[in-house]
Amino acid sequence: MARHRAAQIPAPGEDFTLAEVETTEPGPLDVRIAVEACGVCGSDGAIIAGQQPGVTFPLTPGHEIAGRIDALGELVTGWDVGDRVAVGWYGGSCGHCDACRSGDGILCPEVRIPSVAYPGGYAESVTVPAVALAAIPEGMPAAEAAPLACAGVTAYNALRRSNARPDDTVAVLGLGGIGHLGVQFAAAMGFETIAVARGEEKGALARELGAHHYIDSTQEDIAEGLQRLGGARVILATVNHAAVMAAAVPGLGRRGQLIALGIAPEPLEIPALALLENNRTIHAHASGIALDTQDTLRFAHRHGVHPWIETRPLAEAGAALAKMTEGKARFRMVLTPA
Repeated sequence: MARHRAAQIPAPGEDFTLAEVETTEPGPLDVRIAVEACGVCGSDGAIIAGQQPGVTFPLTPGHEIAGRIDALGELVTGWDVGDRVAVGWYGGSCGHCDACRSGDGILCPEVRIPSVAYPGGYAESVTVPAVALAAIPEGMPAAEAAPLACAGVTAYNALRRSNARPDDTVAVLGLGGIGHLGVQFAAAMGFETIAVARGEEKGALARELGAHHYIDSTQEDIAEGLQRLGGARVILATVNHAAVMAAAVPGLGRRGQLIALGIAPEPLEIPALALLENNRTIHAHASGIALDTQDTLRFAHRHGVHPWIETRPLAEAGAALAKMTEGKARFRMVLTPA
């Protein structure tokens, strides 16, 4: 039986170990991927802590996977050994529920998350359902494709499914792991792009990412700043603070949307009047299926959208996750098993 290295958490509360594990042969509808890169996502910490239903130990985390197919299940069609592929939060679904049948498999009650439903990508090899695969464009490095398969598709898919159209004003709340991609995508999609963050020093960064305007929330009320610029058609909220999201809502223009991508632990408290004024709405958005990831990768490659990454070897998985969850990364950590 072939074996490969994987960074594992043996039991809840324990540290990472570099283990030799059995390499899984693909089932009839699965593929095996030789992992070239795996992004470190903030939600990996929640999975390791057992906050995601279905987690079992020993646990191999990782749902931002990029690599090459090295084995195919006997019933898999449309893919070949050697194809470059990515897998994100969407790691497969049931295929028969209403959500799946309508192309909305990310909301399938049985959605399969890599590292939860099966061992994840903090490893040299991973076996996944073929339905979870997204093709990586030629010329895109695996280390860039990996975070785009989760953080990237979350931002891109939310924007393209929003009410905003080219030349509309879009504000990105937060300049972190998702926010720095949201600004790039918004600018590339033709939106008048406003970045909102804390600190005057982030203004230069916001403009380097493509923002046309910057609001320093330590110096100006967010809603007043947005209204000063005409009001936002869409606010892409990538922060994890409900109070900050709520404070931004009055900055929406007519029929404006606040799209919550950040996970805030506390309730989001919005007075009904703040929504009734200008018919504003609030909703959340969860990444997307494999085709959405593939679209994200193609758009990013065509328009020069790049995740800002720092790579670490597989043996440093614990340090990489700590840097990501403590907010010390700028902006995405990526493990390179090779």
